[in-house]
Amino acid sequence: MRICFFILLFAGMHLPALAGPFAPAAGEPNSIAVPMPTDPNDDSVFAGWATGVSVQRGLVRINNPSLGRVSHGMPQDALGPAQGQSIEGVVSLGDGGVAVVTFANPITDGPGYDFAVFENGFVVIAPNKLFLELAFVEVSSDGVHYERFPAVSLSQTQTQLANLNSIDATDIHNFAGKYPMGYGTPFDLADVRDVNDLVDVTAITHVRLVDVVGCLQDLYARYDSTGNKVNEPWPTDFSTGGFDLDAVGVMHEKTLAADMDGSGVVNLADFAVFSGVYLSSPNLPQWNVQCELAATANNVIDADDLLVFCEQWLMTERWFEP
Repeated sequence: MRICFFILLFAGMHLPALAGPFAPAAGEPNSIAVPMPTDPNDDSVFAGWATGVSVQRGLVRINNPSLGRVSHGMPQDALGPAQGQSIEGVVSLGDGGVAVVTFANPITDGPGYDFAVFENGFVVIAPNKLFLELAFVEVSSDGVHYERFPAVSLSQTQTQLANLNSIDATDIHNFAGKYPMGYGTPFDLADVRDVNDLVDVTAITHVRLVDVVGCLQDLYARYDSTGNKVNEPWPTDFSTGGFDLDAVGVMHEKTLAADMDGSGVVNLADFAVFSGVYLSSPNLPQWNVQCELAATANNVIDADDLLVFCEQWLMTERWFEP
């Protein structure tokens, strides 16, 4: 009788779910969350922030177009340093909405993480249960060709997460919005290096955020890089629905055009690239537009470009680690 009682008691308990394999919530050991700077002029972590933005709003509810598109915030709210507020200072994308941000200087693949995306999620049950609205992250070096970070979601896909339900931070990887307001989700360009010949990770000029709809219905579902449906709180039937972009901060920016390989220093490796295309033009197979260094492009790698190369010889980016 006593054994049966304990069996019934145990069966009725809500045991904690096993943690996923990915980095945990902000403040937890091994978290990769990047706190926003308390002083917007502090450039010790972020060398720069997005300086340009375009936004294509998504629907309030993708399966009910009559509700229209989300309207909260302005595109320019995504510019400059993160603000870390719950409502103000963000632009909402809605179901499937898209934001593209650009920068004064390109992002480059330096040591470790290279940029971070800030959203305005919040904690539901500390530490790892969070209300999150996610976005796929894509990068481009020309604003035309993009490569998406390989994102993974291990959240269950049997039951739709309802509005204000939570996601376990340890179940998701490489999605913008993994961390709550005040904390950025970092991305390492090494994850997309050598994947797409048309995307140069040493000179990323555009970051594109694509809202993850989060609906499990086959017609509207979005899938991670492994083919899993991505389950997130849905629907969010309000003007602030979908991914809410606060800011994109740059950790490794490229200020030296002559640093061809993005190593952070202009050296013999870069000269080997430059000398191999000297006097070439776009109609020749060895043409490399990256070597057109002069401020005024003339479709020839010539003495003007060589002058810039010489001026930057042995110069280093501030993040360079010899």
